[in-house]
Amino acid sequence: MLQSYPADLGGIDREKLRACIEACLECAQACTACADACLSEEAVADLRTCIRTDLDCADVCETTGRVLSRHTGYDANVTRAVLEACATVCRACGDECASHAEMHEHCRVCAEACRRCEQACRELLSSLG
Repeated sequence: MLQSYPADLGGIDREKLRACIEACLECAQACTACADACLSEEAVADLRTCIRTDLDCADVCETTGRVLSRHTGYDANVTRAVLEACATVCRACGDECASHAEMHEHCRVCAEACRRCEQACRELLSSLG
C-alpha cells in the first residue's frame, strides 16, 4: 500500500515506516493472544497485571499502526507522540511478559514481539528528525 500512495510522504523513510506498521500489527496480535492464553492458565490471578498490560499494548499498537497508515494531512507532532506512546507501552508489556517467560511460552513470544515493536517505533522516530 505504501508504494501505491500517490503523494510524497514528506521525507519519511518508507522502509522504516513499513517495518513499524508491520511490527505494530504483529505486536497487537501477539498481545491479544497472550492475554487470552493468560486467561486459560491455572494461576490466572497471578497474571492479572500481564493481562492488563497485554490488552493496553494491543490497543496502542493497533492504533499506532492505523495512524501510521494514514498520510494525507500528516502531522509530525501527532506521529511522534503516538510512536513514543507505543514504544513506552511495548517496553512495559515486554518487561511484564518477560517476567513470566520461563513459565509461559506465550509470554516469551509476546515479550519478543513487544521488543521488536519498541525497536521499530524508536527507529522510525529517530528517522523523523
